[in-house]
Amino acid sequence: MKKMEQIYRFPVIVEHDKDGYFATCPDLQGCYSQGETYEDTLANITKAIRLHIEDRNAEHEEVSQPSAVSLSTVEVSVA
Repeated sequence: MKKMEQIYRFPVIVEHDKDGYFATCPDLQGCYSQGETYEDTLANITKAIRLHIEDRNAEHEEVSQPSAVSLSTVEVSVA
């Protein structure tokens, strides 16, 4: 019998710096990736998340449920 595919939807944070892009998945500790372009970075973090979940499933470990993420801007005054 074929195993049913499960779909997960996790928030990721993508940051840009002088060397390219860096992505993390806050819900999956230690799950991060990088790339030269934004698109490459999204593809790489998607692979990293899939591998992370496959590994947890293989070890019969629980996969954390995706959380809601809020993005805000704060104003900081420095003297």
